[in-house]
Amino acid sequence: MAAIAHHPSLALPPITWEKLPADFPLPDDPVDNTLQPLLAAALRESLELAGLILESALIASNFGLCATVGDKTIVKAPDWVYVRSVDPLPEGTIRRSYTPHAEGEIPTLVIEFMSETEGGEYSINPYYPYGKWYFYEQILQIPLYAIFHPQTGTLDLYRLINGQYQPQATDNNRRYWLEELGLSLGVWYGKKAETTAHWLRWWDQGGKLLLWGSEQLQQERQRAERLAEQLRALGVAPEA
Repeated sequence: MAAIAHHPSLALPPITWEKLPADFPLPDDPVDNTLQPLLAAALRESLELAGLILESALIASNFGLCATVGDKTIVKAPDWVYVRSVDPLPEGTIRRSYTPHAEGEIPTLVIEFMSETEGGEYSINPYYPYGKWYFYEQILQIPLYAIFHPQTGTLDLYRLINGQYQPQATDNNRRYWLEELGLSLGVWYGKKAETTAHWLRWWDQGGKLLLWGSEQLQQERQRAERLAEQLRALGVAPEA
């Protein structure tokens, strides 16, 4: 697990929570590679199929989190973010960004997929425009921060304790238990969407893997085949 040299204590300018105006120009940086959107979508898919996404929740990828520090508006876009409860938008309105406190709760978890070129996911730069680590830890004060290295399958999880992120240890299955979500987060190697890679997956409290849609479909097919075999053994021809 990566060791982080913490920044010295600095006095931040006043932090305020102001919704961005509709015409505020948001960053539109491209993702590093085609795997990142698949990783983000897979994380949401299994939660949704398991019925674990509340109507009030916000789950998004490459999506701007905002705060105003002094007279500067700061926007950082994590690769994946989970907010347990946000204020509803007027019907027909599309959420372009999210400002904690002004629009709902602080995010519970942010995940960054490690960039091959920047390394900004570990940046503790305490000066404007602020590093991502510093922004999540000191400004937004997000309880859980995960950094995933898709190339190596390494996942580091940090928990906010006494105002600073502290590295967490995995369980015997090399997963992190997230009490706030009632789930474990870990790494699984295999194939999805015609791509063999390291994937982030969820497990429930009993250690059961939350399945993707393709896996659920495969399970149903296997059940149907076993049932057909049982019927044939009883001399009953299964319906075509």
